[in-house]
Amino acid sequence: MGLLDRIKRWRQDDEGPLTARRGRLGEETAKDYLKKNGLKFLTANFRTERGEIDLVFRDGDCLVFVEVKTRSGGRVRPARAVNAGKRLRLTRCAFDYLRLLKNPPVKIRFDIVEVLLEDERVLEIRHLPNTFTLTAPFRYG
Repeated sequence: MGLLDRIKRWRQDDEGPLTARRGRLGEETAKDYLKKNGLKFLTANFRTERGEIDLVFRDGDCLVFVEVKTRSGGRVRPARAVNAGKRLRLTRCAFDYLRLLKNPPVKIRFDIVEVLLEDERVLEIRHLPNTFTLTAPFRYG
């Protein structure tokens, strides 16, 4: 391995693990995509002890909580990773966000954005609006 290769590898290690770099690329790509499609960006990586929401947007009178799933290769849709446990954590974290806003009377929805990569390039973006709804004990409003 030559000096240039070692420098490149050292810089890559400095930017974090490959999955973290892909995740950041996916989130930035999703953010730009949703902004270009008319949603107003509010915040990224909102965290509480109950979970994390990747992106929060406003779409008219609706708050949109976005989970970004970034994958390279594979046949399984990235959105399939948002199982019942993940939906519960997203819901609880969304309620924490609303509580910070003093529980405004707004509509909310949960979207997923799938970002598909090939060789660290964005191959495809899929926006899946209103992917799941709240059920009885968690219904907001």
